[in-house]
Amino acid sequence: MLVERIVAGDDIALAALYERQAPYVFTLALRVCRDRALAEDVTQEVFVRVWQRADTYDPARASLRTWLGVLTHRRCVDRIRSEEARRRREDRDHRRAAPTEVAVDEDVLRTLSSEQLTEALATLPDDQRRCLTLAYFEGQTFKEVAVTLGIPEGTAKSRIRLALAKLAEAMTDASTDDGPVG
Repeated sequence: MLVERIVAGDDIALAALYERQAPYVFTLALRVCRDRALAEDVTQEVFVRVWQRADTYDPARASLRTWLGVLTHRRCVDRIRSEEARRRREDRDHRRAAPTEVAVDEDVLRTLSSEQLTEALATLPDDQRRCLTLAYFEGQTFKEVAVTLGIPEGTAKSRIRLALAKLAEAMTDASTDDGPVG
């Protein structure tokens, strides 16, 4: 039996098992994960697990195909949960970081008078003004600005930062000139 040979360290037996069962494992992983790259990773991980732990297979409890199916399903669930947890962490970290950036940036906006702000906004390129307006006057996050405008999130962040830098410069000019921004 192949599994007994794998337990004994026979890598040729593992290759034979892989050749016979990898299509089944991959198809099952793809059906559960719905992501080709993830299904490929899961397939590889299942056969690594078989190589490392073939001694845990009990033919009295299940067929080899059923055992591989259980290993595949468990690994898929683990990977999906891991991906979801990673996304939740990134979202949480993003939300934590955003208020700090906003607090510093809002100081620039609060310092400008209404008239100065209007004049300073008028000097900004359209793309920067639109990003800034969505973020600070309509309350959208960087991600929401990116989705609204159909641009990458990094581009939205860059445009907002550039706009704020220009507004800060306008604020500095206004305070040294004591006159209108221009």
